[in-house]
Amino acid sequence: MTKHMILIKNGFVYDPINKIDGEKMDIAIKEGKIVDPKKVKEKEAKVIDARGKVVMPGGVDIHSHVAGPKVNAGRLFRPEDGRRQVRPFGQGLRAETGFSVPNVFATGYRYAQLGYTTVMEAATPPLKTRHTHEEMSDTPILDQGAYLILDNNWVIMEYLKAGEYEKCAAFVAWMLRSMKCFGIKSVNPGGDENWGWGKNISSVRDRVIYFDISPAEIIQGLIRVNEMLGLPHSFHIHCNNLGLPGSYTTTLETFGLSDGMPISPKVGERSQNLHVAHIQFYSYGGEDWKTFESKGDEVAKYLNNHSNITVCLGQVTFDETTTMTADGPFEYLLQSINKLKWINRDVELETSSGIVPYIYRPRSLVNAVQWAAGLEVALLTKNPWQIMMSTDHPNAGPFTRYPRVVKWLVSKKAREETIAKCHETLPNRSSIASIDREYTLYEVAVVTRASAAEALGISGFKGHLGVGADADVAIYDFNPEKQDPSREPEALEKALSRALYTIKRGHIVVENGEVVGDAPKRVFWADICFDEELEKQVLDELHETFAKYYTVSMSNYPISEEYLVGSTPIKITSK
Repeated sequence: MTKHMILIKNGFVYDPINKIDGEKMDIAIKEGKIVDPKKVKEKEAKVIDARGKVVMPGGVDIHSHVAGPKVNAGRLFRPEDGRRQVRPFGQGLRAETGFSVPNVFATGYRYAQLGYTTVMEAATPPLKTRHTHEEMSDTPILDQGAYLILDNNWVIMEYLKAGEYEKCAAFVAWMLRSMKCFGIKSVNPGGDENWGWGKNISSVRDRVIYFDISPAEIIQGLIRVNEMLGLPHSFHIHCNNLGLPGSYTTTLETFGLSDGMPISPKVGERSQNLHVAHIQFYSYGGEDWKTFESKGDEVAKYLNNHSNITVCLGQVTFDETTTMTADGPFEYLLQSINKLKWINRDVELETSSGIVPYIYRPRSLVNAVQWAAGLEVALLTKNPWQIMMSTDHPNAGPFTRYPRVVKWLVSKKAREETIAKCHETLPNRSSIASIDREYTLYEVAVVTRASAAEALGISGFKGHLGVGADADVAIYDFNPEKQDPSREPEALEKALSRALYTIKRGHIVVENGEVVGDAPKRVFWADICFDEELEKQVLDELHETFAKYYTVSMSNYPISEEYLVGSTPIKITSK
């Protein structure tokens, strides 16, 4: 349902980018944009009475696995999951299937029901990004973009080893532009290349077989390249040693690699040069599984002293889910622990995705510590702008559980109720029981909308309700004048699970918790003009490299815009 103009009246507005904290006010929409309410006449508009309701910008998810070859493999691999939460097509909607790995239609609809309007695909392998775009194009409602996995790329490792950063930047610019991707992603840097030889990486100072380069050199090199290009989003990393006891030491060492590294003066909407994905999964102490403990407090302590780093949570939600990551060595370890079926694929594509079903149980000490670690980071990091909501969907749980995570953030009472269901020794392995902090609704709006928009460099038009922003609005049936989130967390969880209204670029797509329509979507990608002469030189040199070492040609990489519905290039001039 849509109307040329919409007037949302008397809602309690939470809009952190514009420093609006629960102010009762009107929001006006005209031609898909937020406008001054004085420019919209009630008699000419659809009026929504938001009295006693929470109004926020549309949600922005910085990291979610929702499209691409491994996601689709996960759907095929787990028919038992596909039979969960089935909803037949009808009333103009496509059929929904799947719980932890929903089909593309369910993905769009369910995000919209949560009040989300923008979602970034967390990892796509270059040679299969065409598939990723086809799935994103079929996903209704959402604006999207994808991060291109580049850290285990042979060409990039050779350039970084030689210190040829400008040539590396020219190649990365060509790759992002050719693949129509938004930013640079690293997954277990160096580890996936070693996995092709049956080995892994255990330290950021280890060497990559044959290439004789370390993860530290890859990380610092790609941070430098990212800022040299002036990309809207910072370098986005999945660290080494994910999921292992003692991994927090690798995390802190990885953090330290960004210290003193540049932040491009061309980038005006972000202040970080490193985004660390699903931080929960490497916030662990202990020497083995018997001594496994949370070190979320140590991770938060570092973040509190280094504003150049942002993180998303990867919060465990205690569900049966499907783990999937380009970190194939970790998935091999996981299946050796739980003995369930698994897939390893894409090793020939300079990545190495694995897929393993998993059940997170509160009574499992390891799982309980994982749950606590993510919340420790979120609650002990003083600046919520460094924190972003995620479950690393579907790895720690499905994105549909975001309201459950919010419940734990806003209410110590809710956390205590969950702790009571967890392994009895959890308080000895975590500080979660002693943390009193409770998020406010303003801080909830930061971590679910504003911080991600700023970290992505798109806060000029996403993540807020200021004049000129995209008219992405979520209205929730929760009255902050009469309801206290810390005392009534279940009521807030219920409200956030089914938005009263979700408006996407002026189109009402959800009403009373149900999807009622679609909206035009966009796919964002970095259209970079770096150094045309250098890029031509690099490509000429690489034709020989590809002919000698690769079984595909460079012409297999570029993707035409016809694969993108709502292609939206972000113009970047780096030279």
